[in-house]
Amino acid sequence: MDQDIKQAITKGETSLGIEFGSTRIKAVLIDHRFETIASGSYEWENLLVDGYWTYNLETIITGLQEAYSEMKQEVEQKYGVTLHTVGSIGFSAMMHGYMAFDSKGELLVPFRTWRNATTGAAAKALTDKFQFNIPERWSIAHLYQAILNEEQHVPHIDFMTTLAGYIHWLLTGNKAIGIGDASGIFPIDETTHDYNESMVKQFDELIAAKGYDWKLQDIIPKVHISGEQAGVLTATGAKILDKSGDLQPGIPLCPPEGDAGTGMVATNSVRKRTGNVSVGTSVFAMIVLEKDLSAVYPEIDLVTTPNGNPVGMVHANNCSSDLNAWLGLFREFYEAMGQKADPNQLFSVLLNKALEADPDGGGLLSYGYLSGENITGIDKGRPLFVRSPESRFNLANFMRTHLFTAFAALKIGMDILTKKENVAIDSILAHGGLFKTPIVGQKIVAAAMDVPVSVMATAGEGGAWGMAILASYMMNKDQQESLEDFLDQKVFRDVEGQEIHPDRSDVKGFETFLERYTQGLAIEQAAVDNLVENWRN
Repeated sequence: MDQDIKQAITKGETSLGIEFGSTRIKAVLIDHRFETIASGSYEWENLLVDGYWTYNLETIITGLQEAYSEMKQEVEQKYGVTLHTVGSIGFSAMMHGYMAFDSKGELLVPFRTWRNATTGAAAKALTDKFQFNIPERWSIAHLYQAILNEEQHVPHIDFMTTLAGYIHWLLTGNKAIGIGDASGIFPIDETTHDYNESMVKQFDELIAAKGYDWKLQDIIPKVHISGEQAGVLTATGAKILDKSGDLQPGIPLCPPEGDAGTGMVATNSVRKRTGNVSVGTSVFAMIVLEKDLSAVYPEIDLVTTPNGNPVGMVHANNCSSDLNAWLGLFREFYEAMGQKADPNQLFSVLLNKALEADPDGGGLLSYGYLSGENITGIDKGRPLFVRSPESRFNLANFMRTHLFTAFAALKIGMDILTKKENVAIDSILAHGGLFKTPIVGQKIVAAAMDVPVSVMATAGEGGAWGMAILASYMMNKDQQESLEDFLDQKVFRDVEGQEIHPDRSDVKGFETFLERYTQGLAIEQAAVDNLVENWRN
């Protein structure tokens, strides 16, 4: 087997996916059987600078190089081969956000990530104008808010893109974007697989009085669907990616995608009536729609799969960050007692305590809002844990409450799809680090969604693996083979999964918790208001 893999590496019969997640950059190299043969990663954190969540360019490039270097070293150690080429490459990153460049390729303002809740006025104005929901995270909302704010950089914009689009541009010279990521820049017309032409004209008319030298279509990247080639690795790009200079240019690249699209691919959720839940710093559910929604909902993003099918997306800004912070506190205590903590064991023990808890979490309440939360209308982050004298405050209930709150905002949006719009969902697949601990995460999500939830054996592979699959699809698909068929018949044909049905007691317990959660939002808002007042003073 190792000899076969070595030969595949030497011949370039591999695909590389690199994804820029919120807390980790990961590189995954797969073979023609779609199995991971080497990987590398780089841990990073966003910074709150001048009121904006951001990552600096230096860290972006360093992280890219370190993740690739670690993957390359694993190839050398396991197979005795120096990596000179791969068959195809794809880059993905957290969707949405705002990266604006001038004609010299210089970044005009620091990268504004999806996490910023600073574009409320722009998002509302554009939603009213288009009669199409424009979330605060979308690139067009960031752009229009900068226009409303009369920011000095706006007249100098030559190109605007997402993080994945930037990396792709840096390494290929092509201003390209995958349709899934493009749908977080500007609304997509599903019939043309391009930006909605009438809305583009509406936007240009809206800002015409400003007298900018550019029009919207001039500054946003070209849209591509999955399976298309979107450029090749240039000599400069090869040197950026591989500092050692071993990697050769000319490698084809597929369209860059957002983490929502790679999550759909990684869970085989691109067919209509399928859905997935992706868990990380944020949490989002993607349901591939059979029909248009009857109304515009601020809680529902309308985006697409990597092959252009319409998707209803519920995106909550906050999920695991506060939970991880509490786990870190428990780890500090354990180590202060003179014990050596295994992070995986600690995570597993604490999560499993949630299975011993009262169904509703014992009357406890938590808001893990490190940033603002669009679904609940909270515009600033203020993590908050609340209990009353009557609450049953123990470790099991504490852990269950933090797991419940991680999915509470998501549940509010999902209820619109399932209860108001009667969207049919045949299956939900979940992925993300939470599901490396068996059973617990699935039970919580099944309780929240009140539908069966499956986790595949590939769930821990994540978006970088999904991006590598998209790169492989570009090179290895049969003529006219759809992405759905490629995934069903080739990638996931022999992949096993575990399905958990919702426990009625858990479902009732989550509903009780959600009622407490929605009623308590006034407490969270008061905490945020007090925080803002303190900042002013």
